[in-house]
Amino acid sequence: MRISAKGRYALAAVINLAQQYDSGECITVISISERLGISKIYLEQVFSMLKRGDIVKSVKGAQGGYQLDRMPAQITVLDVLSAVETSLFETAEDTVQENAPEIEAAMRLSVFDVLDRSVSDVLSGITLEDLVAEVEKHREEQAIMYYI
Repeated sequence: MRISAKGRYALAAVINLAQQYDSGECITVISISERLGISKIYLEQVFSMLKRGDIVKSVKGAQGGYQLDRMPAQITVLDVLSAVETSLFETAEDTVQENAPEIEAAMRLSVFDVLDRSVSDVLSGITLEDLVAEVEKHREEQAIMYYI
């Protein structure tokens, strides 16, 4: 499985939103773009998809921007990636269906379907709250580093 740049950027951007969730403030695409070093134009496209996927909501006006649509504990990595990755769980194409349907069925049931379920289970078990906690853990580890 390979996550596209769009999926990675979406995940990084919503983690950034989740970090600031408790403040209740709207976060602009420009500020996320500057903080993460991602093109503003590209992020606008990503946020459009996240909005359609009910991951974020937009607020218009001078104090406008984006906020998470739900609490970070209620949004999973699967939710985020499903909103922006069009081919995340595309059905595997038939390989030898015409000449060896029994091999095709065995591959689908024992490999492809199992793999899809496993990936889905893992991604749905990780929330934005979990990722924010991981970010904080790494931030603390870096703050403790002493250089001589």
